[in-house]
Amino acid sequence: MSLAEPDFDMSVERTGQQRYKRITTHVLQEMKLKGEKIAMLTAYDYSMATILDAAGIDVILVGDSASNVMAGYKTTLPITLNEMIYHAASVVRAVQRALVVVDLPFGTYQGNSKEALSSAIRIMKEAGANAIKIEGGKEIQESVDRILSAGIPVMGHLGLTPQSIHKFGTYVVRATEEKEARKLLLDAHLLEESGCFSLVLEKIPSILAKEVSSGLKIPTIGIGAGPHVDGQVLVLHDMLGITHNFSPRFLRRYHNLYEEIKGSVKSYITDVKASSFPNERESY
Repeated sequence: MSLAEPDFDMSVERTGQQRYKRITTHVLQEMKLKGEKIAMLTAYDYSMATILDAAGIDVILVGDSASNVMAGYKTTLPITLNEMIYHAASVVRAVQRALVVVDLPFGTYQGNSKEALSSAIRIMKEAGANAIKIEGGKEIQESVDRILSAGIPVMGHLGLTPQSIHKFGTYVVRATEEKEARKLLLDAHLLEESGCFSLVLEKIPSILAKEVSSGLKIPTIGIGAGPHVDGQVLVLHDMLGITHNFSPRFLRRYHNLYEEIKGSVKSYITDVKASSFPNERESY
């Protein structure tokens, strides 16, 4: 008999969903089997990760989208492994419950499985992450296999793969033609057979995402892939409306923090200029 603590809090009232004390790859598999949707968001720093974890998010992705929203680059390609490790370590220090998955950045795994393993090991050791995410199918199978052979959990990513933007030349919906859809299906099963614990499906037709999800035992996480997947992911800055010039069809904004923060800063500037801040109560 194991003395390990259960993955879920048995003291919580029954609400139709288990309140898991710690999300693991095994828990995600259980959630798929139970039909419980998986909620995933990106985070890149300690403060935001603290809020996400306290809110009960299941998975935090330290995405290479940090290249866009944190560093201001046009694509995800420029961000380095050292920078990803910095962001990931900041997030890990904040998290008590969520599963933390970290993107392997461009150039750290393509075409060189030994470098892929070295990159993944650095993220796990130096950042303390729970898993890594990697883009592609058959073309990166050797890297996936080598990383998995070291006992490192791998989340796959198919459909629109932003690290291949110069190959695609556009961010339009992928796999709308039969040939590409068939390859995506084959790649999805290949990644599952290799041992990936989950799969992100980005910007593909909803009907294809449904076919992929129903045919896999591992959970699928969609972004622009419709409702028939096992979970959803969005970039936090997009969802909160911190970014304001990016409005794809799949994005639902839950706030408009760009305007709220700008308004607060303007009020602060006004108060400073008028010498009304700080007042006597705010002084020593």
